[in-house]
Amino acid sequence: MSKNKITYNFTQQTSAAPLAVFRLFFGVMMFASIIRFWANGWIEKLYLQPKFHFSYFGLDFIKPIGNYTYILFIICAISALMVAVGYKYRFAIVTFFLSFLYIELMDKTTYLNHYYFITILSFLLIFLPANAYFSIDSFQKKKQYLKVSAWTIDSIKILLSIVYFYAGLAKINSDWLFRAMPLKIWLPSKYDLPFIGGNLMQQNWFHFAMSWSGLIYDLTIPFLLLYKRTRYIAFLFVIIFHVFTRVLFPIGMFPFIMIVSALIFFDAPFHQKIINFINNYLPKNNIQSFDKYSFSKTKLAFIKPVLIVFFVLQILIPWRYLLYPGELFWTEEGYRYSWRVMLMEKAGNTTFRIKDLNTGNYFRVENSDFLTSFQEKQMSYQPDFILEYAHFLGNHFTKQGYKNIGVFADSYVALNGRLSTKFVDESVNLYRKDLATFKPIDWILPFQSNIKIKGI
Repeated sequence: MSKNKITYNFTQQTSAAPLAVFRLFFGVMMFASIIRFWANGWIEKLYLQPKFHFSYFGLDFIKPIGNYTYILFIICAISALMVAVGYKYRFAIVTFFLSFLYIELMDKTTYLNHYYFITILSFLLIFLPANAYFSIDSFQKKKQYLKVSAWTIDSIKILLSIVYFYAGLAKINSDWLFRAMPLKIWLPSKYDLPFIGGNLMQQNWFHFAMSWSGLIYDLTIPFLLLYKRTRYIAFLFVIIFHVFTRVLFPIGMFPFIMIVSALIFFDAPFHQKIINFINNYLPKNNIQSFDKYSFSKTKLAFIKPVLIVFFVLQILIPWRYLLYPGELFWTEEGYRYSWRVMLMEKAGNTTFRIKDLNTGNYFRVENSDFLTSFQEKQMSYQPDFILEYAHFLGNHFTKQGYKNIGVFADSYVALNGRLSTKFVDESVNLYRKDLATFKPIDWILPFQSNIKIKGI
């Protein structure tokens, strides 16, 4: 009796319209995001003003490049526009991926889940023939392909499904479900919203309703979008959910990016209508249409293992927190890159003592001498930030001529409405702790409460 095997037909063809529309909207949204970032003065504030920049593990060589940082953003914006119109697409999407990745890695303080999403999505798009149809490339070559391999569209659907589903799994924790935290803290602060700010936002039942509906939405929306009979109502939920979160929280372009990304789940005729509408405003052209775009065996032999590794990593990375013994929300070991979106209200106050280990004398550091207010806020409750900053202080004062010094932290942190408690073991010399390690943190004091995590 033979065993059933899960197989996927990499040669199956489908309309190229959904991929073309996705490319167009993705490029436009990225271009608009970069322009918005520049217009708000965030390049100056986040990358040029700080004297010190927090780095990702092993990537401390990636730093802002002074005023040339503006050129980096220009390159990223132009490449996004080139992606949108499908001009020199392969070069454009690689350039966008590399420039956006560099921007993301310049300072860990700016980490956001949707920046990570854009990075991995743009990496995926490198391997997809998104310019095969309805692009300047096809116009210049006088030929376009009406069909592409189905996996090129399915891969985007899979990535979006992972993001949503894992965001839902992350909400299966006692703080979110049984304490309505942190929404119980955030929603009442929106008292100035018209109609609902002074009533609904202040109601305890509404806080729980929002928590549970957020969980249900994230866990079910990929399946509702995949199923044709529920797709339109599901997309309506997508619009309502993301517009509502945009009104409530300052999360930038992310809601709009997710709304237009969800269009990929619609059938080809829907996307063809969008293309036909745009074509009405474009000059007529004589482009020869071919039935299908096919990858060569050599190219497909390279792409298949890359995609398999890519998706295996996307599935496994959010579970890496299981390798660490501490409370995830407290130590944050394994918290990033796992689609844990807006699950914590965490605030801290962390100061540092530079101590002469020979005499015991010490002095306190004024954080504002080295960090911006935004950096100090992020550093105050995130262990890896605290350790990196402690090493920076140790190196700084050693260069100033201080001998045999230690760096000690006095830190208090509050998590999801709990009372502020001591966070760092004040007796530990953080300057002696290794930065380059994946070992569990042993200088953060144990969490005094309990958050039951049943999902990821």
